[in-house]
Amino acid sequence: MRRPNVQALLQSIDTRFEAQVEFLAALVRKPSDNPPGDCAQHAHMTAGLLEALGFEVERHAVPQTLVEAAGMQSVTNLVVRQRFGVGPVIALNAHGDVVPPGEGWSSDPYGAQIREGALYGRGAAVSKSDFATYAFALKALVESGVDLKGTIELHLTYDEETGGLLGPGWLLAEGIVKPDYAICAGFSYAITVAHNGCLHLEVTVSGKSAHAARPDTGHDALEAATVVLNALYAHRRELQEIRSATPGIEHPTLVVGLIEGGINTNVVPDRVKLRLDRRIVPEEDPARARERLECVVRDAARELPGITIATREVLAATPMRTLPGAERLTHALQDAALTIMGIDIPAEGVPLYTDARLYCEAGVPTVIYGAGPRTLLEANGHRADEHVKLEDMRIATKTVALALTRLLGGA
Repeated sequence: MRRPNVQALLQSIDTRFEAQVEFLAALVRKPSDNPPGDCAQHAHMTAGLLEALGFEVERHAVPQTLVEAAGMQSVTNLVVRQRFGVGPVIALNAHGDVVPPGEGWSSDPYGAQIREGALYGRGAAVSKSDFATYAFALKALVESGVDLKGTIELHLTYDEETGGLLGPGWLLAEGIVKPDYAICAGFSYAITVAHNGCLHLEVTVSGKSAHAARPDTGHDALEAATVVLNALYAHRRELQEIRSATPGIEHPTLVVGLIEGGINTNVVPDRVKLRLDRRIVPEEDPARARERLECVVRDAARELPGITIATREVLAATPMRTLPGAERLTHALQDAALTIMGIDIPAEGVPLYTDARLYCEAGVPTVIYGAGPRTLLEANGHRADEHVKLEDMRIATKTVALALTRLLGGA
C-alpha cells in the first residue's frame, strides 16, 4: 500500500483554495431560504459546480407530495460516490437550505462579501461552507492518488431547516445511500458526538368569544393562556434541575416562541395558539418528555370553566447519541487536527439539533465536524452577519482529507 504524501495532499488543497472560496461564494449568492423551501434550483447549480470539478453527480428529486406535506416547494438531493477500492463507505453530509436572513446585516446577506479574512452571507457557516470543505477535501484525495480502501460519498441535502426527513432521512429510507460511517456538517473546531433532541408542540387554548362590553358572557382564551404560560415557565425552572452528563450540554430547555390569537380589540378572545420548543438532552426519553409537557398544559387548564386544550406535534427530532464505531471517526479527526493545527480538539455535545441524528437512527456511527471557529456562537449561524473565516475552512478541509486517509487505510 502506498502511503500518502501528506505535504502533497495539503499542497493540493492550498493550490485550489482560491477556487474553493469562489465555489462557496457562488453557493451563498444563490438564495435557498427555507422557508419557503424552493431549493431545487440551488441543487441544480451546485451539481453543475461539482461536475466542473470532475465529479459524477446523482440528482435525487424528492416526490412532490412529500415535499408539499413538509411545507416546502422543491427538494433535490445530490449524491457523489468516489470509489477508491473495497472497504467501508464514509458519507460526508452537509445541507444547502438556510434560514431566511432577517434584519440587521452590515452587508448583503447574499453578497458573499469578503472582509478581514471572512466570507459573509446567509449559509456561509451553516452549512454551505461544508459543501466546499467536503468537495475540495475529496478532490484533493483524488488528485493525490493515495491508495485508499473504500468509498467516500458526498450527501448534499436540502431540508435540514425543516427536520431533515426529506434529506438524509429520505435518502436512507429509500436505500439510495447505505454508508458505514458519516461525518456531518460542523460549526466549530470541536467534534460533536451528541446533541439535543427537539420537540415543537402547538398548544391551542379554546374558549368562547363575547362582546367586550359583556366579557362575563364568554370564556377568555387569552386569560386561560396566561395560566398555561405561568405553568410552562414554572416547568422550565424544573427542567434546569435535570443535568446532562454530556460535556457541552447542561440541561433541557423550554421556550414559548410564538403566540397568536384573538379576533379584534373589542372581542373576548376565543382561541389562542402557543408554539413550544422543548430541547431534550441525550439522557432523556423523548416520549416521556412530551407526556410531561402535555400534562403540565392540561393540569394548568383543568379547573378553568369553558376552556379546552388541544396539542399537536409540529416537529419531533430525537437526540443524537454516540454509537459504537463513532470513536474511529473521532480519533481520526483529532489525530488529523493535531497534525494540521498542533492542538487537541475536544469531542463534546451541543444543545442544538441537526439532521446528523438521522444517520444515527439508521445505525450509522456519526460525528459532526466541518468548517467553523473555536466556539459555536462566533460564526453567527442563524443570525445577522453569518460568516466563515476562510482560514478555518482551509483548516477543516485539510483535517477532513487527512482523517479520511487514516480511516480508509491510506496512513
